Amino acid sequence: MTSSPSSFRPLSPCRKICRVDPDQSLCEGCGRTLDEIARWGQMTEAEKAPVWERLDAEGYSVSSGSSARGG
Repeated sequence: MTSSPSSFRPLSPCRKICRVDPDQSLCEGCGRTLDEIARWGQMTEAEKAPVWERLDAEGYSVSSGSSARGG
């Protein structure tokens, strides 16, 4: 059985550095948009997948131990 990359992901990309860059409308800590942050708890894994991919590509990767929040 092969593990998928998502099986090693934390519940949320939140890094507890919650500041929104007004020019980019992205959180400076996790890289998500305000809409992504607001909807995160209701999003399916399939909806989260492209967000995770974008965050990884933009250097916002989070290790499984660094996010204690689910939002």
